Amino acid sequence: MSGQPTLTPPPRLAKSAAVTTSPDITVFPRGAARRPLVIAVLVIAAMTLLRIVYAGAIELRTDEAYYWTWSKEGALSFLDHPPGIAWLIRFGTAIFGDTTLGVRFGGIVAMLATQLLLADVVRRLTHDVRAVLFAVLMPEAALYYGLLMAKVAPDVAMIPFAVAMMWSLVRLAQSGDGRWWLAAGLFAGLSMLSKFTAIMFAPAVAAFLLVPDWRWRWLRSPYPYLAVLVAIAVFSPVLVWNAQHDWASFRFQGVRATASYGISLRTIGDFIGLQFGLVGFVMLPVVLTGLVLTAWRGYRAREPVGILLSTAVLVPFLYFLAKSTTLRVGDTWPMFMWPVGFAAAAVNLAAMAKEDWSARMLRSSVFWAKTAVGSGIAFVVIVFLYYVAAPWNLLGKIDPIGAEAGYEQVAARAQAALDETGATWIATTDYRTYAMMRWLFRGRVPVIEINERGRFQDFRDPGLDRIKGHAGIYVGREPDDRSSLWENIPAKREQLGEVERRWRGVLADTYVIEKLTGWTPELSPSKDSPLFWWKVLAFLSLSPPPPPGGGGGGGGGGDSPRGR
Repeated sequence: MSGQPTLTPPPRLAKSAAVTTSPDITVFPRGAARRPLVIAVLVIAAMTLLRIVYAGAIELRTDEAYYWTWSKEGALSFLDHPPGIAWLIRFGTAIFGDTTLGVRFGGIVAMLATQLLLADVVRRLTHDVRAVLFAVLMPEAALYYGLLMAKVAPDVAMIPFAVAMMWSLVRLAQSGDGRWWLAAGLFAGLSMLSKFTAIMFAPAVAAFLLVPDWRWRWLRSPYPYLAVLVAIAVFSPVLVWNAQHDWASFRFQGVRATASYGISLRTIGDFIGLQFGLVGFVMLPVVLTGLVLTAWRGYRAREPVGILLSTAVLVPFLYFLAKSTTLRVGDTWPMFMWPVGFAAAAVNLAAMAKEDWSARMLRSSVFWAKTAVGSGIAFVVIVFLYYVAAPWNLLGKIDPIGAEAGYEQVAARAQAALDETGATWIATTDYRTYAMMRWLFRGRVPVIEINERGRFQDFRDPGLDRIKGHAGIYVGREPDDRSSLWENIPAKREQLGEVERRWRGVLADTYVIEKLTGWTPELSPSKDSPLFWWKVLAFLSLSPPPPPGGGGGGGGGGDSPRGR
């Protein structure tokens, strides 16, 4: 191939030389050419409505309820994650109250903001209407985003800021104005304030700065260094909180980053299978192909934007692939990177049209991109209908929604026990039950997780005046009620019964209900107490692969502290 296009023109140019023959998006198409835009707008509107219905119809998962409890606290940060997700939830509940839609509304807004940013990135790089449409429809066709952006997680809070950082660097590359470094620093800080994995974009930014011929210009400029200071300043609440708490978050995450077990084909298969399922069975190959071609162009010509977009996805992807050889990679871990991949894939389609590819190859590329979008959207709709309208459980105990559903049954039995005994508070011994009881009781009854107190540093008083000197109800999943932990808890326990948690007829868990007397839980145990240890939490959060022929190793899915 010859005449390689470049995404980044000299600073004096307003448009990229790569696309001088492409239709200009700034000229609004008329007649039949307007139809694809109208269809895209209608698809996005329909899919947004689908996400709103999903957000209101499906009960919160345990991690979502856990993050909701954070939104009720005034802590600067938290053991598991920075505070961005708590702020996003607080934004939604300020509008819709403590409802499932209120908790998830921020994710719906984050999806739309991400699509707008992707559209502008691709518009600036290609000036090609079709490429822009692919960029905004690809997220709709990936289950990760088309449906699960309505499920709040730290990744959902991070994604629009991470894409905004990329957008700022594209503006920098096309304008040559160093002030865009400051915007990139701002959005980088906001990304880190949402989830630590934003640091995985650092290699892409470093390559963007150092590989192109402009490196000496920017290394001598104050702007990149000021951008780092801006990012640190925005991220400072997390630094302050950690300085006050023995750097617990960084140590907690450091255990996970350095943990390693024996090679496991199962965990590799889990990771690859999740990416096909959550990005798309057709979409994943389309995006990876676009990323590889974008990297080839970018590094061959030392072109900044091609280097940036491709490295931002390929480096984290290869890291997670390597990590999956010894550890189960959580389903949301790679979620932050694929929107940048969608932009690269859309730009690649426009770039191929200006290279010496055969007409057959060009038609094939467009065909597979269209197939990826069409089949992906259909798959998202089918999954939506399965969870919102269908009465079956086709996946049994491994259903990701069903495995965390049915807590209303547990809460109802706990309420009955409170009424029967006159107890005034609820105790749990795992964060999932704690989060769901707190969500379902909505402050009517104090809920305490009596262990894992390292999770709750700087949390407000849960209502000790209603706890001290009063009986409580313990709600615990079997076999947690028989844990050695109880050797450190001098409470008198009286079993009241059991309750099953079911979803669509399938048993998920059995819970023990007990009456606790003669004891007041200690909310701030010493840091060497087994009721506090964050180090124990970090090690418990890692799930080694099961032995051949054995049962599944512990740990939940998603971005839960046990399954991250």
